[in-house]
Amino acid sequence: MKKLLVLALLFGTFVFAKAQELQIPLNDDYDLGVSRAAYSSDYIFHTSMRAWSEFQFKDVTNLDSLNNLYRIKINREGKFSNYILNSILNDDFVRVKGDEYYVAVNPFIDFEVGKDGSRSIWVNTRGVEIKGTIGKNFAFYSNIRENQAVFPEHVEEYCAQNNVVPGQGLANRFRTNGRDFTNAAAYITYRPAKWLNATLGYGKNFVGDGYRSLLLSDNASNYPYIKATAEFWRIQYTCIYAQMTDRHKTLLDRTYPRKWAVIHYFDIAVSKRFNIGFFDAVMAKAQDSMGNGRGLDFQYVNPLIFLRSAEYYSGSSPDNAVLGLNASFIVGKHTTIYGQFVLDEMTFKKFFAFNGYAGNKQAYQLGVKSYDCFGVEGLFLQLEGNIVRPYMYSHTPQGTGCGVGEDNWAHYNEPLAHPWGANLWEMVFRGQYNWKRMYFQYKLNFGQYGDDVRDANGNVIENYGHNVYNDYNTAVDLGPDQEGHYLLTGVKTTVMMNDFVVSYLVNPSYNLNVFAGLTQRHFEVENADSKNNFIFSFGIRTSLDRKYYDF
Repeated sequence: MKKLLVLALLFGTFVFAKAQELQIPLNDDYDLGVSRAAYSSDYIFHTSMRAWSEFQFKDVTNLDSLNNLYRIKINREGKFSNYILNSILNDDFVRVKGDEYYVAVNPFIDFEVGKDGSRSIWVNTRGVEIKGTIGKNFAFYSNIRENQAVFPEHVEEYCAQNNVVPGQGLANRFRTNGRDFTNAAAYITYRPAKWLNATLGYGKNFVGDGYRSLLLSDNASNYPYIKATAEFWRIQYTCIYAQMTDRHKTLLDRTYPRKWAVIHYFDIAVSKRFNIGFFDAVMAKAQDSMGNGRGLDFQYVNPLIFLRSAEYYSGSSPDNAVLGLNASFIVGKHTTIYGQFVLDEMTFKKFFAFNGYAGNKQAYQLGVKSYDCFGVEGLFLQLEGNIVRPYMYSHTPQGTGCGVGEDNWAHYNEPLAHPWGANLWEMVFRGQYNWKRMYFQYKLNFGQYGDDVRDANGNVIENYGHNVYNDYNTAVDLGPDQEGHYLLTGVKTTVMMNDFVVSYLVNPSYNLNVFAGLTQRHFEVENADSKNNFIFSFGIRTSLDRKYYDF
């Protein structure tokens, strides 16, 4: 409470800035015009720290004009029936707006049915979102959703193994083969000065320019965080303090182990075409070796300190530091080449020996994406490759009171980066065409990972570095000095998913759409029978966040 009061006091000491601060949803499938404007060689724009705010587009494009492109003209707008029709097709469902404020209420729904082979699947989501601005420098947002669902077979297996619905929270049982879960998100954001923004939120962040992020993605469930972003000259600097949760073990007071993530991201626009960002993070457990509350280590509070050095000089630190690099270069008008390099640990001598040393933990990404590709307005193409070495993002538990792998780069039983974990390679291709309110997308995921060996009860008996929750000190012995851990060691597993979606945008104000989707999934485990699933679904939904079922 004291920290929140201090934060509020700091907010009140600055002058007002003139810009709206609502955030743009992380699901950009229906906002290609917004993304196209961000990835343009005409402007300096820091694309890699998301969610973007409306303020970032003040000198780039008129967001209201982009939204108006989707509007359906309603004749004789003075009539009440036309007001209702307009709220259904164009605007917020309920909107109250004045000179100094704006408040909107929209339904948050997902009603869909389908088939996974002979298995009937369905989703029943009911919720509401409330958003608004007060003045021109303060914004707020909140949504809450109640869900029941019967998922496709591979998603249900994931729920059973991890006890969470992918990216959406705790997976309670519903009837015989369903899941019942609730999730919520919220933030308040304030811009006390033109160059500074502060956000107190419960949600997700994303660092990168790709479909995946190997630094920090929106794959896992929501979490509480405080984010401060300073932007001046060609520099954007972001500091995030977040609290993560692990559910692999319960503490003596029947709570789940907590840990603190402190993230610094320094992005510089070298030119209008070239951006490079430096990522610096540490994951610190919130309990000591006896399970007692530790709190956030004060040495990590300074927003300007190099976290790896602070962690190193703290002695025998139980914390986990991660370093990374993100870069993007715009070719032509709207084509972007991008990439990431992430470093968890490295021994240079053994790295250049290429002997598969288990302690060399790195991840790599390279991709290209293009808007209005080949001169076709609304055509988007993307090709991306990801490689994550064995044992990346994992850590080792300290003491006996804190659960398993509590300092790994993960939250609520899910990785915070690539949803497959580690010891993998993957190629992603996306082709998308938006025409007026119609949307067509094809996506191909193809890759392999080296899985761990499990017993009949699902417990890991040989750790090949796939599951980020495994203690990396238990790496299976493949040779002298823990060498021989090359990519895909372990049980080689192949995943291929072809996914096609066609959709019609009913209301662009909150991405209400009707859709039909067809997915073909091929899953093959070395020396075992392969699985081929055909999944069909259709329905009506609000698409404000992205759900990752491509595993």
